[in-house]
Formats: sequence, C-alpha cells, structure tokens
Amino acid sequence: MELDRMVWPEVPVGALVLVPIGSTEQHGPHLPLNTDSVIAHRLAVAAAKLLMTEQPRHPVLLAPTIAYGASGEHAGFPGTVSIGHEALRLVLVETVRSLALWADRIVFVNGHGGNVPTLVPVVGRLRAEGHEVSWLGCDIPGGDAHAGQTETSLMLYLAPDDVRLSAAVAGDTRPLAEIMPELVSRGVRAVSPSGVLGDPAGATPEKGRAVFETMVSALAHRIAEGGTDSGGCLVGPVPLGERHAHDAS
Repeated sequence: MELDRMVWPEVPVGALVLVPIGSTEQHGPHLPLNTDSVIAHRLAVAAAKLLMTEQPRHPVLLAPTIAYGASGEHAGFPGTVSIGHEALRLVLVETVRSLALWADRIVFVNGHGGNVPTLVPVVGRLRAEGHEVSWLGCDIPGGDAHAGQTETSLMLYLAPDDVRLSAAVAGDTRPLAEIMPELVSRGVRAVSPSGVLGDPAGATPEKGRAVFETMVSALAHRIAEGGTDSGGCLVGPVPLGERHAHDAS
C-alpha cells in the first residue's frame, strides 16, 4: 500500500514502512537522472507486495521516495541535484522520528551508494534512540558500477521509454575499488567524461527482469528474516553481496 495515496483513517498503526532513497544524478548519456530512484522505488514496491503475500497479517506500507541524495561526485554533470550529507542526514533522521509516531518498523531501501556514508551513522543514531530502523542496498553481485550493463538492463525492464539506448557508450570499466580514490578526490567526470562506469553493451530487458526478480526475493527475505550488521544494514538468509561502496547508482 502506497502511503501517499491513502487517507489517514486507512493507515494501520504498527505497520512496517519501506522508505526508498534514490538520487537525482547523471547516469551517462543514455539513462535518466532518476535511475537510482526508479530502481529503489520499484524494488520496494515489489518487496512490499511479496511480504504482504507471505505475511498478510503484517501490514507493509511504501513511503514516498526520497529522490535527492548525496551525489557530489556527479556534480560535474548538468542535471545532477545533490543535497549533500548534512541535509540528507536531517531528512532521514526526521523522517524516522515522524514515522515512528505510528509505525513499528522502518526500513530504508537505498538505491545510491553515495548515500551510504550518511545512512550508516544515521541508522546507528536512530537505533540508539530506540527506533526500530534498518537499511539495505540495491546492490547486484557482479554488477558494474554505474550506468553499465546491469543498470541499463534494469531500466530497459522497468522504464524502457526513458532509456536512450542508441546513445549508450562504454565508460571506465576498471573495478570500482581501483578507481574509488580518484572518484572521491576528483569526481566522476575526471574518471569518465561520459559519466559511465562500466559498459552498457549487451543490456536487455530480459536480463533486467532476471536481476530484478532475484533482487526482490533477496530484499523481501532479508526484511522478513534477516538481522543487522554493525552499520544497521539488514543481512540475512539470501545475501545480495552487499558492498558499502554500492552502486546500482
């Protein structure tokens, strides 16, 4: 159930609330600026439906997507809108404090790796305050870092009309860990003028659907049955190869 489409008497007290977090940032010349938000939102929608099917007595609500994140590394590209870590911290803290007035549990579904340095301390602080809050990422084991084949396949499946596949180009294909120091110090544009980290060649909606369905199952299992690590990240019976440097971003 989507919270923003409900009226207040319909809202069940004691619900689990999923809060997607994305970004508004460049994703190469072929993917839209809302890619992270679309993926986080659609994963949360599908995971909520699966959870309600498996546990119909436990209400699950979907909060509106937080569409701005910490995307300073993409600031060299027009269209990117980053609110930075401090503003994001305040948004996440106050979101949980408000939801906790009537919800029993909150889970952030994060679609952008640049948000993680804020998410971890925020969730830790909120848990110390006594809130039942955790987070998980939209990572894909073996997926490329940013706007490559993995994300392009997902978007061809989730939002095909927004993909400009004819404009897709390969970017820097080195492993994310190898280029991370330069990304942090100089930004994405210094590493990849196109904004792509990976290679979108070979992306198909069929590949996107397979990845998406695997991710939904994993997220739902972790929300339902998983515990949390020291950073408040849900870990559990169906690992996603969580990397704190994510990117389906």
